[in-house]
Amino acid sequence: MIFKRLIWLVALVGLGCSDETTIEPDVTEAESNHEVTEPEAPETAPQEPPKIIQGCPNWMAGIPGSPGHNGYPGKPGRDGRDGAKGENGERGLPGPKGDEGQPGEAGLNGEEGLPGLPGQKGEKGDSGYYYRSAFSVGLTTRNPIPNIPIKFSKIFYNDQKHYNEETGKFTCPYSGVYFFSYHITVYTKDVKVGLYKNNKVIIFTYDQFQNNNVDQAGGSVAVHLDEGDEVWLQVYGDNTFNGIYADNNNDSVFTGFLLYPDLH
Repeated sequence: MIFKRLIWLVALVGLGCSDETTIEPDVTEAESNHEVTEPEAPETAPQEPPKIIQGCPNWMAGIPGSPGHNGYPGKPGRDGRDGAKGENGERGLPGPKGDEGQPGEAGLNGEEGLPGLPGQKGEKGDSGYYYRSAFSVGLTTRNPIPNIPIKFSKIFYNDQKHYNEETGKFTCPYSGVYFFSYHITVYTKDVKVGLYKNNKVIIFTYDQFQNNNVDQAGGSVAVHLDEGDEVWLQVYGDNTFNGIYADNNNDSVFTGFLLYPDLH
C-alpha cells in the first residue's frame, strides 16, 4: 500500500516539470514587420546573448541579463527659484586712503583758556633820561600885546631849547604827558590870561586888579601832547585885561616839563 503511494507521488512530480526550451525571437523578422527609424546609438562592444538554463521556473530563478545601452541626454529643465539670502561674509581689508577733502567752515570760538606762563624777560629798553624836556622862563616887559603869544625872554632853564624865546612858544619834542604852570604878577589893570595848545585855549585865569595894590594870579595843568604840538601863554581878550607886570622885584614866570613819554 505504501509502495503504491510513493509511485503515485513520483508521477505527479514528473507531470509538473517539463523540458521547456526558450526560443530566441527572430530579430530580423521583427524589424521587417515594424520599420522604425531611430537615431544611431553609440557603438558598444558586441555582447553575447544571455544563456538560458532549462529547468523548472518554479524551482529556481535565472541569471540577470546584461545592462542596456545608455540613453540620449534629456532637454534642459526650467530654471529653479532663487534661493534664500546667504549670511554676510567676513569683513574685507581697509582700502587705500582717499584724496584730502576741502576744509570745512570755521567752527564757533571755544572757551577762553587759562593764562599762559610768563614769557622770557625782554631786552632792556632805552633809558628814561633820553626823553628829557623842560623849560622855565620869566617876563622882562610890562603889559604884553593881547591875543598873541607872550614872549618870556628871561631864561631860567632851557637846556634842550624846546622853548623858543623869539616866538614865545614851546614845541613838543616827544609824545607824552607834560605839566605846565604860570605865576603872574598883576598891576595897574585886570588880568585875563589863557594857556593855549595849537590855537585852542586849555585853561584861563582871571584876576581883578585892586587900586594901589599888587596881586598874584596863577594856574597849572597836566596835558598829553603829540610830537610837534605847540603850547604858549597869551592875554585872553582885549587890552583892558593885560595888566601883567614885571620888574626887578616882581616876576611873571612860565614853566613846563615832560612827566613821562609814550613808549611803544
